Parts: sequence; structure tokens; C-alpha cells
Amino acid sequence: MTRPWMLPDGVEEALPTTAWRVEGLRRVLLDHYRAHGYDLILPPLIEHLDTLLSGAGSDLEDQTFKLTDPVGGRLLGLRSDMTPQAARIAARHFADVPVVRLCYLGTVLRTRPDSLGGSRAPRQVGCEVFGERAIGADLEILKLMLDTLRLAGIGDAHLDLGHVGIYRALASQLALDEDDETAVFDILQRKSQPDLRDFASARSLPQRTASGLSALMELNGDVSVLQRARQTLDIGEPAIAEALAQLEAAADYLTRLEHPAPLHIDLAELRGYRYQTGLVFAAFVPGHGREVARGGRFDGAGSARPATGFSADVNELLRLGDC
Repeated sequence: MTRPWMLPDGVEEALPTTAWRVEGLRRVLLDHYRAHGYDLILPPLIEHLDTLLSGAGSDLEDQTFKLTDPVGGRLLGLRSDMTPQAARIAARHFADVPVVRLCYLGTVLRTRPDSLGGSRAPRQVGCEVFGERAIGADLEILKLMLDTLRLAGIGDAHLDLGHVGIYRALASQLALDEDDETAVFDILQRKSQPDLRDFASARSLPQRTASGLSALMELNGDVSVLQRARQTLDIGEPAIAEALAQLEAAADYLTRLEHPAPLHIDLAELRGYRYQTGLVFAAFVPGHGREVARGGRFDGAGSARPATGFSADVNELLRLGDC
């Protein structure tokens, strides 16, 4: 029999010492974002389900708790990510503002943790830029993500950098149906060359495109990967050339920071592929198996405008940092 005071799996409470640390970090982070021109939003915990699952929230249905509104009868959802809410607020309330910078911090609820041992109730913090297509917005967000880790007392983060535009360019040449595209996506995430060869043979994929997909699995490592990519991939394809140029600009910027984080490039990294459209990035801490912060570009997801942003779990930052 479950004791009445037991919390659900993956849900925790903060007692005084931890709660004060959470509050201290919250104030430091929000003050930092405000100093960089970001406006704070406080989205509701619950919204109409179809709103939560549109745009940037299109792949969150399995992570979303659902219930029926006893007043209106519509299906509601408890937010599992605040990025779709930020996109909705930017589109609805700031449609006449060319560039919008928003930050947020609040608890989200998920039906299951993102990874083994993870939380189902992260305290999510993040920043988003809407309306800026230039690479400068991505670099700004990358810097803010690294600042967030530093302010949390995490000084040994490693950064993974990728770009979903390269895979999108290759996949568009194949005109795959949804099931086949999902299969290729899964193969790339597992970096399984034999499975890709079997799939390419079974579907009679063009040799040139199949070779490009195969190359993506091997194009990972330090910044020298980008030079190898120019020699391996079809840079005559504008989308691929643009993606590589953006990766080079980001890598150059990151290596020139005062405290650069070790950088790993992975061109088969398709984190958030369903709605991400450009640069994708994540921060890791040695000895910790899952990412501590992540972000990327999601143009047109939840808003007609270009967008980029990052998010992290304050609870996780406090466990790993020394602030």
C-alpha cells in the first residue's frame, strides 16, 4: 500500500536549504538575462492541449499529462516544456515587435523522465529569441547557455554542436514517406552503417545521397570535422554549404570566448529533429550521462518568425554545480 505522504516517482520537493539555493540561483539567472535585454514571462501551467502540441511542441504528446476541462469540455494539457509557450506568447502578444527576447523559469511536468533516473518535474529555465534569422542570435543564445552553467558553478562543461539542416537537405532529395524517414533517422542516431546499407539497398536510394548519409555518421570529433565535411559532402547543395558555414562561424566564436568549453562536432546529431531547423547544441558534464542544457534554432515552429533558444533544469544545475 502506498503511504499517503509518498511523492510520485520522478517528482521531488525542495526543503529549506535546497529551496534557498534554488531561489538564489533563480535571482542570479533572471537578473543576468534581464541585463542582456530579455523580458521575463510567466506562462500558465495548463493550456488547451492542441495549443501545447503545436509548433515547437509537436513531438511532446507522449510527454504531456492530459485532462478534460470541466468548464469548457476541451482537452487540456499540463506543460511539459515552456518553449512552445514562449513561441505562442511571442506570436500573439509581440507580433508587431521585430525582434523579441524572452526568458522564463518554472516547473514543467512530464509523463516520464527524458532519461533513466531523470526528473518528471524539472524546474525549467531558458531564453528564446524570436524574429532574428542571422547567426548572431544563435551565438548570443549559446553564450547565454554557457553563462547559465557558469553562474550555477559548473566550470567543466563540454559542448556538442550539430546542424539538422544537413540531414534535412539530404532527406529532401529522397522524398521518403514518414515511416521511411523515421527509419533513416533512427539509423543515424544509432550510427549503424550496416543498417544504412541494407536500407539503401532495399529502397534503391541514389548512391550519392546514401553516401552523404553514411558520411554523416563518421563526421564527428573536434573542429577538424568541418574541414572533412567540406571534402566529403556535396557543398554544391546550398543548404549544406550554408549549414557548414554556420557551424564554422559558431565553432570560431566559441573557441574565442574567454573561457572556451571543449567542443565536439557531430553532424549526425539530430536532437529535436522534428521541429529544429538549424544549429543544435547541448552541454554535458564529465561523469554525468545526460545533457545539462540544450538548445537550437526552430524557425517557424509555433511562430512564423525565425527563432532560437536554450533551456536547462535548475534542479540539475544545482546538483552538479557549486553555487
